Amino acid sequence: MAVLIAERISLEELSSRAETAGFLQTAFWAKQKASFGWKAEAIRWNRGEKEGVLLILIRSLPAGLSLAYVPGGPPASAGQEDRDSFLVELSMELRGILPLGCFFIRYDLPEYSTFDTLAPVFPDILKKAPLDIQPPDTVVLDLREGYDALLPGMHKKTRYNIRLAAKKGVTVEIAGADRLKEWYELYRITALRDKIGIHPLSYYENLFSLLSDNKQARLKLFLAYSEAELLAGIIVLFHQKEAVYLYGASSNEKRNLMPAYALQSAALQEACRRGCTSYDMFGIPPSEDPDHPMAGLYRFKTGFGGEIRHRPGAWDYPYSRLIYLFYRLLEAARKYYYKSWKKR
Repeated sequence: MAVLIAERISLEELSSRAETAGFLQTAFWAKQKASFGWKAEAIRWNRGEKEGVLLILIRSLPAGLSLAYVPGGPPASAGQEDRDSFLVELSMELRGILPLGCFFIRYDLPEYSTFDTLAPVFPDILKKAPLDIQPPDTVVLDLREGYDALLPGMHKKTRYNIRLAAKKGVTVEIAGADRLKEWYELYRITALRDKIGIHPLSYYENLFSLLSDNKQARLKLFLAYSEAELLAGIIVLFHQKEAVYLYGASSNEKRNLMPAYALQSAALQEACRRGCTSYDMFGIPPSEDPDHPMAGLYRFKTGFGGEIRHRPGAWDYPYSRLIYLFYRLLEAARKYYYKSWKKR
């Protein structure tokens, strides 16, 4: 069996594989996270005739400890024939590159199953993380036939709400970073209403700034108005042939005008105009459970049609089992606080 070898490379070299990697494995995402407390490392791995590049984010912790996180990687094609062995070999090889106090590495694996089939699991080699970082479940729309081809696949209520928003005079404007402060005020309202955590305004301003002259990716801010009143707004990333709905905010007022439907309709049309072949809603509950606290989000996003995908979520490879066990307990407590206690 071929030996896996890894070496450091520059962040810019990640761009050479941008065609096959999602936005979480790009140089601009590395720079974004590096601006907010993470150290970004790029590596190239070789295993026989196969090779790839990988973004690793490192977070420093007290007492000289640290953790490593691989967002959206390694790609599903890496070690496809023996994925389990590949991940073990990769983790062991990266141990020599990561800081001495790094006690585990976390992978947000991108492979997925569809609809009612189970997502891949790795119980023998990795430990399922108590807390997922990226949403493991999502719905992705196929844009290759254009916007009009999407309409028959939408739920009839979704089509109705899109028409209703237009009938009630809701208009959508495509804006840039100069309108972020207006949008962020709505985002704060949304966070209070839905009891979710959000980044400071500077986080979103920095991301827009990083992509201001990027040839591979663009961010657009879609704002929905009723006359002069801002009702809702979403941020959509256009990366290569993929569009991703990243962030959404809405007012507590005039929600009956259905501005959220007008926004998604406008974003889908813009994605088609830009030649995107897919639109990722980027996060839904794992199933159509009416008792789930985000059941309304499931109905809203799946109402536009598309393919429901289930990813494995976050999986950990411990380097120090004792320290890792203690960290798991802390993270499980954090999950309970944010997912259960805070939402009471």
